[in-house]
Amino acid sequence: MESESEFRELEQQIVQCRKCQRLVEWRERVAREKVRRFKSEEYWGRPLPAFGGPDAALIIIGLAPAAHGGNRTGRLFTGDRSGEWLYDALYKFGFANQPMATGLNDGLILDNCLITAVLRCAPPDNKPLPEEIANCRNYLLQEFRLALNARIVIVLGQIAFRAFLKTWPEASGQLVNQSPKFSHGGEWALSEHVTLISSYHPSQQNTQTGKLTRPMFYGIFRRARQVLDKSKYIQHKGQP
Repeated sequence: MESESEFRELEQQIVQCRKCQRLVEWRERVAREKVRRFKSEEYWGRPLPAFGGPDAALIIIGLAPAAHGGNRTGRLFTGDRSGEWLYDALYKFGFANQPMATGLNDGLILDNCLITAVLRCAPPDNKPLPEEIANCRNYLLQEFRLALNARIVIVLGQIAFRAFLKTWPEASGQLVNQSPKFSHGGEWALSEHVTLISSYHPSQQNTQTGKLTRPMFYGIFRRARQVLDKSKYIQHKGQP
């Protein structure tokens, strides 16, 4: 498919990106110096492409790779605590074939799901600068233009929420007629076919303090499954 080919070309461009000097220096420094528990591992140390394909109905947007998670393993939400929460939820509601993500060769396969992020490089202290978010914005924009089957968008955290709302009108050609305000479990119909759901990010800061609990996080993906199953039913019902 043409969109699949364009998507893979885009992801290769992302992997080679060196737009942000601060992020390039940080990600490569982390990959060289490592930490004791991963001392024997070879780090990825480059920008991360999205995980999944452009034909997915569920799109998940995170903040950025973790320094010793995705920046080490080469895949978003892989090898860190946030990923443990995310892939557990995806598996529970039928969007992944297994609940764990440890590395590129762990056998993990997504089902009708695409995972991407606002920023493709690990930022120092998990705090990207506005200009770094702006530099990465075009990648997210192009991914959404190619994601023609998107039905649900889950944004993890306020930065992802704001970044998506800036990207959506240009990617879709449709304005956001409402004034969404971030909240856990917030839900908005952006168009006849696309629903936005917001969630707290499954960061350790949120999960260890109890701001985000497993039932709360499961509720986000339970709702996504309900919306997708309902849209399939309506589509099937409308066929002659």
